[in-house]
Amino acid sequence: MGRIISVSNQKGGVGKTTSAVNLCASLGAAEKRTLLLDLDPQGNATSGCGVEDYGATSYEVMLGTARVEEAVIPTPIPFLDIIPSDRRLAGAEIELVPQVSRERFLAHALVSVRERYDFILIDTPPSLGLLTLNALTAADTVLIPIQCEYYALEGLSQLLSTIQLVQKSLNPDLRIEGVLLTMFDRRLKLSNQVAEEAIEYFGDTVYKTKIPRNVRLSEAPSFGKPILLYDVECLGSQSYMELAEEVIAANRPPLEVGAAQAGGSGVVDIDKVAAKVEEVQE
Repeated sequence: MGRIISVSNQKGGVGKTTSAVNLCASLGAAEKRTLLLDLDPQGNATSGCGVEDYGATSYEVMLGTARVEEAVIPTPIPFLDIIPSDRRLAGAEIELVPQVSRERFLAHALVSVRERYDFILIDTPPSLGLLTLNALTAADTVLIPIQCEYYALEGLSQLLSTIQLVQKSLNPDLRIEGVLLTMFDRRLKLSNQVAEEAIEYFGDTVYKTKIPRNVRLSEAPSFGKPILLYDVECLGSQSYMELAEEVIAANRPPLEVGAAQAGGSGVVDIDKVAAKVEEVQE
């Protein structure tokens, strides 16, 4: 049964879609059957995979007018399929409001294809609305990208609180898959400081692989290609392949969100993260 991972952070500009696309491409290159579900109305994951012609999308899947199987299409990367998205998905948030069990629509929809894949990754919108709530309810784990820049922890306590609420009422088995440091520049003191802070609060759940600032990574989406197809030898491409190896190995226990510090007990101290955010903002 495939592992469902929600790639989530309500803060924009953290490399969420870039990470979803390129991690999926790297998993496909490793011959792992992978499905990328674009659940962001901006559709950047769809265009970033070079997908232009499609019929049913995640919009129809969410509203129940199309089965997942009808929306799945192959990508240029072997072993990687995608469920595309477009602007119509923005309307799903409103259309789902009056529905019963609206938070579980995606979880029910993915049941029919879960056995077909080793990994199902969900690229969520940069918000904590109904679409993201569906993703967290459907997922086994959450992968959180954090950019190595000023205010890196801004809003993170809100995301962790949302994960806790989902655990309590919708998905008690939800855990944190890992914390991914993006836009990392080892030459900058700030990047290293953010990395140290992330390790302090999340412990071993922070991936050893750090995604560097890389021009080729920034260029690839404008050509509609994952970095593996755009420049397989660049540092960004190598980093996502290393990340894929970590995800496949899954040698770290998923992190439970709770009331103690990650370093010693394997859970996250939300109050400490929130306090750190306030300290940085001051």
